[in-house]
Amino acid sequence: MAEDLHITLGSKEDQYVNLIPQIEGLLHGEDDLVANLSNVAAALKQQFGFFWVGFYLVKKNELVLGPFQGPVACTRIQWGRGVCGSAWEKGITLIVPDVSEFPGHIACSSLSKSEIVIPIKQHGNVVGVLDVDSDLLNSFDQIDANYLEKIISLIQWS
Repeated sequence: MAEDLHITLGSKEDQYVNLIPQIEGLLHGEDDLVANLSNVAAALKQQFGFFWVGFYLVKKNELVLGPFQGPVACTRIQWGRGVCGSAWEKGITLIVPDVSEFPGHIACSSLSKSEIVIPIKQHGNVVGVLDVDSDLLNSFDQIDANYLEKIISLIQWS
């Protein structure tokens, strides 16, 4: 199934629309969370060429690095710290056009210029976040937020 993933040209929205059925195929019949998070991160990285795509999972009151694609990353993030910790604390998707202007931004890589973080909720509680970084300014918008939230909803968390 992974061989079927490919980059398609078109608008950002067209790319998400084409990618979602591929992700559904990857997730279908697989109940292992690590395997599913790994494939989602890889599919997003391959489709869009994002600088970094990955998951942080809530463990013992901090976010701990989960499956990801890209350069080495921060391993643990505290509640309310940086973009990921803030999305966890507020329970909302955060779009940051320029990370250098985000108070308390945690620079895992100086090459990261913009970021979107989507909280992952289960039974009303945030259990993790999807973090996507770009090496370009202003890379993310509401289209990304809508489709990344949809992709998160496809993953079985229990």
